[in-house]
Amino acid sequence: MEKLQAFQAAARESGFVEVEETEGGSVLWFRKDTADAATETHQRICMDSLTNSVTVYWATVPGKIDSKTFRSAPALREWFALRPVTVSQPPH
Repeated sequence: MEKLQAFQAAARESGFVEVEETEGGSVLWFRKDTADAATETHQRICMDSLTNSVTVYWATVPGKIDSKTFRSAPALREWFALRPVTVSQPPH
């Protein structure tokens, strides 16, 4: 899991928390601390030490999941920086 430390730091900086490690220890799962206001789902990240990659999963609309895989922590950070943050608005 040491290979994934830069990915873990990038995830934590973007509001993700660790939720699970596989029994064999090759995969870590992270979840966004807050749910997306539009879809009411939490983004998730799967970190795989065997492939030294990270896949981010998110819902674009209820019931549709999208994903993107990264092989470097700087690319992941850049992608997070480019994604707009959805701000939830209280109901009127």
